[in-house]
Amino acid sequence: MTATPSSPRRDDLAHFLRTRRARVQPADVGLPPGARRRTPGLRREEVAHLAEVGVSWYTWLEQGRDIQVSEPLLERLARALRLNATERAHLFELAQGRPAARPLCSPAAVSDALQRVLDAHPYPALVSSRRWDILAWNDAATVLYGDLSRAPPAHRNGLWSMFMNPDRRTLLRDWETAARKTVAGFRLDAARAADRTEFDALATDLSRVSPEFARFWGEHEVIEASEGLKELILPGVGLIIFDHLTLAHVDPDGRALRLTFYTPHPGESAARARELFLTTSR
Repeated sequence: MTATPSSPRRDDLAHFLRTRRARVQPADVGLPPGARRRTPGLRREEVAHLAEVGVSWYTWLEQGRDIQVSEPLLERLARALRLNATERAHLFELAQGRPAARPLCSPAAVSDALQRVLDAHPYPALVSSRRWDILAWNDAATVLYGDLSRAPPAHRNGLWSMFMNPDRRTLLRDWETAARKTVAGFRLDAARAADRTEFDALATDLSRVSPEFARFWGEHEVIEASEGLKELILPGVGLIIFDHLTLAHVDPDGRALRLTFYTPHPGESAARARELFLTTSR
């Protein structure tokens, strides 16, 4: 193999691999300490063995050579070098110039810090997984969507609720338009997932029980729906128009979450929302 001129990114990758290798002790990965070691950490051949790759190939990678690296190999390297979530993402950035696909892994609960952020927001706020399973919320969200803790966990999902919760149909001013956008946004998130098995399982289940969902899903529309307006009609209150914004968040364990915040639109909506959420002792 002929050497090619190096690049800053490949140099960074080579240096990153060498420093991570030096940090891992043989005992950390179930290897015997062996004879005296001239350098700290694992040897190159040990990393190559753990990552199931040839020693020469791994050596070239540490030398900053211009070689192709597949995602499965990077995953094996991340495990062999015991990288945390941030380091794993950095490895993918250096090796492929793009972030690693995040696995679909929903935590059972969110951190106390994240829950405090939700509780500090005076208007509805939710945390959901990449598959739109609702994991946490504030009290204001229950004003719109009821006591979410009473819903079965399998059905505590934004897509499922849109089609299977009758209250959503009366709450939304234009349910069909909102439902179509929801399906299109969910399809886009499913396509971006490292493993879309659970996305497809939810879509299959909904298609069996909701002809409307099956029809919208079959249209194969996609939309980027990270922000927009929600027009809600609340009994005894009237129409409130909310701006909603969904932000990506990665928790300390590297799990991808979605944070959604509602803020009332200026004017009558803001006045009605203040009356509903801020002047009552809920």
